[in-house]
Amino acid sequence: MAIKRNKRFHAEIPTSSLSDIMFFLFLFFLIISTLANPNVIKLSLPKAKSNETTNKDHISLSVTEDKVYYVNKQEVAFEELEQVLNEKTALANDKTVVVRVPAENKVQDLVDLMQIGVKLKLNFVIATSK
Repeated sequence: MAIKRNKRFHAEIPTSSLSDIMFFLFLFFLIISTLANPNVIKLSLPKAKSNETTNKDHISLSVTEDKVYYVNKQEVAFEELEQVLNEKTALANDKTVVVRVPAENKVQDLVDLMQIGVKLKLNFVIATSK
């Protein structure tokens, strides 16, 4: 008695390489998403109807809601702010400073920063969110 074996052809899709490709895509997007936001200090910026983008190489001045000042992510006391801004603008040979102030802060905080900018003859750009 002959035993018949089932030797049918089964269509098969090789998926072993797909998991490798998905892993590399996941790593790529994970790394790119961390590089997309250069300013790590989280602030709720004031809103504006239209935004213009500026070169990302400018000096960044950020103020938190607790009045902690950062120049290019480096914490600076308010008393030293004028000196540090003067040094950074001289080193970078760039007189443009991007100011990031939370929407909840008083106008007087912004005016104090603007007075430093006028004294040092800097160009201040206020960052906003759309």
